[in-house]
Amino acid sequence: MRVKEQLRSEHGIALVVVLLVAMAVAAISLGAGMLSTSTNAINLYSERLSSLEAVAEAGLEEARSAINGDKSLYPDSSYNVLEDGAAVTDADGGEIPNVRRSTYVGPTGVTTGQYGVFGSIVTVVEDDFGNEIVRRNEVFQESFAKYAYFTNSEGGAIYFLGGDQIFGPVHSNDQIKIHNTGATFHGPVETAQDVLDPQFATFMQGYTEFGRFIPLPQMADLLKLKVQAQAGNTAFTGNSAGGPGEATTRLEFVAIDLNVDGDVSDDNEGFVKVYQHLTDARWVTADEAVGTLQTSRHCGDFLNHGGQFVRAENHPAGGHDWKDGLLDPSRRCYPGGHDSLNAGGSFMAADPEGGQWLAWPGAVDPAVAGRPDGAYLFPISRELNPSFKGVIFVEGKVAISGVLRGRVTVAATDDIVIVDDLTYSVDPGAGTCRDILGIFGGDDVIVADNVINAPWLPGGGNPDPYLTFDDTKDEFIHGVVLALRNFSVENFASGATTAEACEATNWGRGCLYLTGGVIQDTRGPVSYSQAVGGSGYLKRYAYDQCAAVDPPPYFPTTGHFARGRFFEVDPVSFDVAQYYQQLTPN
Repeated sequence: MRVKEQLRSEHGIALVVVLLVAMAVAAISLGAGMLSTSTNAINLYSERLSSLEAVAEAGLEEARSAINGDKSLYPDSSYNVLEDGAAVTDADGGEIPNVRRSTYVGPTGVTTGQYGVFGSIVTVVEDDFGNEIVRRNEVFQESFAKYAYFTNSEGGAIYFLGGDQIFGPVHSNDQIKIHNTGATFHGPVETAQDVLDPQFATFMQGYTEFGRFIPLPQMADLLKLKVQAQAGNTAFTGNSAGGPGEATTRLEFVAIDLNVDGDVSDDNEGFVKVYQHLTDARWVTADEAVGTLQTSRHCGDFLNHGGQFVRAENHPAGGHDWKDGLLDPSRRCYPGGHDSLNAGGSFMAADPEGGQWLAWPGAVDPAVAGRPDGAYLFPISRELNPSFKGVIFVEGKVAISGVLRGRVTVAATDDIVIVDDLTYSVDPGAGTCRDILGIFGGDDVIVADNVINAPWLPGGGNPDPYLTFDDTKDEFIHGVVLALRNFSVENFASGATTAEACEATNWGRGCLYLTGGVIQDTRGPVSYSQAVGGSGYLKRYAYDQCAAVDPPPYFPTTGHFARGRFFEVDPVSFDVAQYYQQLTPN
């Protein structure tokens, strides 16, 4: 009886096990089905989001194209609505069902233009299933400072030739001509027309023909900078007196080691001085009359004068006379207003020639108050001049020279004259981007043919040799030049032809070392080849990468918006007005 009862119990257990296994298999099958359904749902959701993202990114690019095509769509403040819940079409022009897109554009970041023109395009994409995504793309207008070389017109029969080496981006709205002596372009080249004889050139990054036509800025763009200069007390009134290469107002950049640490690269160590003689442009720019330097007001020497500079006109008739002084290795010439031209070689606020230095209208910082010229130093740093916007503006012509410490754009309604070397406190080749200069001329930007830049015949003719009266025989310019007319050298086709060699090549005035860029309406002449050597300068231009990534303050832009950084934005409680307000500091 016990055996039979045990057998009946085991049969019951087997039934229960079978039922449990069947239930487990059913549960697994049901779970697998649910998992499959969930996976399909996830895949559908992922595909939907991918589609919405594609719609959003397409909207960003369509908006960028729109504001490049119609400048009025980009507002000066706040934002514009380009689309408001608009239907979206695919590549074939068919409407994408259940999807709506809103697109906005407006300035963001620092909107004054001091650091460039920056903005944001925002797209909001929704569907009828409750999905929403928000995307933002920063855009910025390309600065003209990005170009190593830019012309609106190549000026007729002017070629790249003789092994020219051009570094950085090149653009012309005109035909680019290559001579059979060849040229090498190390950066990208674009022309709105075509390239004549490209086989004679080496294009390291290729070239584009029939590309964009990029208009130059207009005088109205230059005049806008006056307001920025007035804020920092750096707007000056001059005039347009004098011939080419002459001006009655002169800017002298000065870098001063205020903390005595052995350099002039600190943020507050940059200044500019302003000298004027409103009736004698020749005096200001050291443009002596053609002929002998016997009566020179600008040139002289230091020999036998107790370490003091004595002008040629003040030399005695006998003994060490004017000619001895101008032949001596200590000979030098200086622009009007320079300390060395004064008795005792000291600073004079107003000199016997009738010129004067303008006084700084603000509070004189104690760091410079003890200097003879302390009250005439205009700070070009925010630390000592909090309202300075980085702009110096001159009504009329202006001559410039000196050592720049800071970030400045010089704008003048007429010519800007390079009267002597113009360099940064830190060599641009160091790549530190500490200093940057924009030179924005309403007419020409001219390298002066004066007794500083050009070699001179002391006695006015043979048998005198051509001599250099500067500290170096070459000229150095650091900065990005933008001339609404042209960049050129005064009297480029005359003067010495072999007096100052450029490196290993005999030439007239030596090398013109320009580090930055040259942007001009019409390509201006710099040199002229002669039967022996050549007059003017041989070009030795280098590109400053810093100008492209961190251009001079308020420097003109091409108006073309380029892509910047891309952002995914949290759509929860997104409000476009509030968002643009957050992106734009007070």
